[in-house]
Amino acid sequence: MSPRSASVNEELRRRSRERLLQAAVEVVGEQGYESTTLGDIADRAGSARGLVSYYFPGKRQLVQSAVHRLMHRTLEEALEREPRSEDGRERLARAIDAILGLARERPVLMRQHMAGLLSAEGFVPCAEQRRLAELLRDTVTRHGSSDVDADYPMLRAQLMGAVYAALVPGAPMGVPELRAELFERYGLDWESGVPPDPEGASGGTGDADLSRFFATEAAPERDRDGQSK
Repeated sequence: MSPRSASVNEELRRRSRERLLQAAVEVVGEQGYESTTLGDIADRAGSARGLVSYYFPGKRQLVQSAVHRLMHRTLEEALEREPRSEDGRERLARAIDAILGLARERPVLMRQHMAGLLSAEGFVPCAEQRRLAELLRDTVTRHGSSDVDADYPMLRAQLMGAVYAALVPGAPMGVPELRAELFERYGLDWESGVPPDPEGASGGTGDADLSRFFATEAAPERDRDGQSK
């Protein structure tokens, strides 16, 4: 049997990493961070336990990368959904609704994520977080910011504060109230984005199928110019 080519090995590694990211989101969302082991995540992904350490230094880094992937793909999906809009106010409204929606629909996962950011290890930089930052910076720019370097961190802080307030044990604030505060701050119309339904089901109602956010299938073949065949 001839050895696999470098491109085949690269594709297999990419798909293994994607499966681990998806499994981390699923398992931590179901049973919480402390109750989840790397073995649990590897089993869900159908991977060997040692493979987790090949891609990630530890559980915290894996989980933060996985949640940041979910966040940036959720945000990306919200910004690009039809009818697509280039209006900065509409795009900011969609961004706020996307992040608040994660707090409402995936409370266990997002609560664990916030706790991880506040832990001794704190924030773990990764490619997934950088993509999330790029999307939020672009949103701030399109909204008309004259100082993105100042306004992007403020938007990030506002969103993190709102997520925390929505999830604080024992005294959570409602998503509609938090949304109203952010919309007023940024001068957005209530009907922009996706207004929440106060009568709708609350936490834990998110779509259970997360596969669209994690590219676990084979990547399309590309020609010499990098175009999909």
